Amino acid sequence: MKQAEIEIDDADKRIINNLIDNARFSYRQLAGKVGVSVATVMNRVKKLEKTGVIVKYTIGVKYSLIGYDMQIIMDVRIAKGKLYEVEDKIAKHPNVFAVYDNTGPFDATIIAKFKDRRSADAFIKKVQTYDFVERTETKLLLSTVTEHMIKLPID
Repeated sequence: MKQAEIEIDDADKRIINNLIDNARFSYRQLAGKVGVSVATVMNRVKKLEKTGVIVKYTIGVKYSLIGYDMQIIMDVRIAKGKLYEVEDKIAKHPNVFAVYDNTGPFDATIIAKFKDRRSADAFIKKVQTYDFVERTETKLLLSTVTEHMIKLPID
């Protein structure tokens, strides 16, 4: 079931865009960057959190610098009626970065990061043994050209 779209204005968009740049900005810093009062920023951030627009505050990690040089994209075809069950099982694996439902010849796409070829191979073979997994197709990503949060356009 699709959630109702939340209406946000340019001030909300500026707050979100600044938090994308730095989730550690204080309300005071955000107020200065957005051009509104501290109380306004605080109220808007709380509203954006409550409505589910802001779901978490996090950091960006350059995984290759800490040894996670292998990244794969795995497409998975899953038996009818078992999509969520299989996706949930895959999502719990510690190397899984993202799980997406999609259209086309495969039902789900998984992005996972690994330190070496052996652990990536073990993961791929493990997923292929899961009940209701009919077929997989895996691509090894050679390099990341860009990867970032998208900013909201301001009217």
